[in-house]
Amino acid sequence: MQNITPIDLLSAAIRRERERLNLSVTELAKRAGIAKSTLSQLEAGSGNPSLETLWALAMALDVPVSRLISQPSRQVQVIRAHEGTVAVSEQGNYAATLLATCPPGAQRDIYRLRVQPGEAKLSRPHPPGTVEHVIISSGRARLGPADQPQVLSAGDYISYSADREHVFEALEPETTAVMLIEQG
Repeated sequence: MQNITPIDLLSAAIRRERERLNLSVTELAKRAGIAKSTLSQLEAGSGNPSLETLWALAMALDVPVSRLISQPSRQVQVIRAHEGTVAVSEQGNYAATLLATCPPGAQRDIYRLRVQPGEAKLSRPHPPGTVEHVIISSGRARLGPADQPQVLSAGDYISYSADREHVFEALEPETTAVMLIEQG
């Protein structure tokens, strides 16, 4: 059995979804707001995309990020604390690990977040109707809609509309959380 790397999954998925929409590399790069050379490298199986690049591509392709980076499903799946497909923000203090996806037609992704204090992660609006659910596992964070963020501690839960700007900022080192994103 061949060991498929995360970049192999990403490369094949970007090409598959781009071809599904009959888009050229140039047109997809333009829609996503990324350099054509960056997209070409990703489709060639090289490069190390930031979380922002993954989100931009997913939005341009009208698919959840998980469709670009997830492995084929198995009956039983265990992801240990330091395993999984990790995407790191360009800011470097925010990393998201995809934990689970929904089958085709369903729109739910689950991520484990590990965030360090520093600059707040400001996210662009997701597609209309998107809702984020977050449970803080350890530490404290300020998160939610950019115009009304809340401070949460370990064990606290929040849900909010993510089809507007929203923010996540760790207030303590090694703040961790579980985020479920619903789209549809």
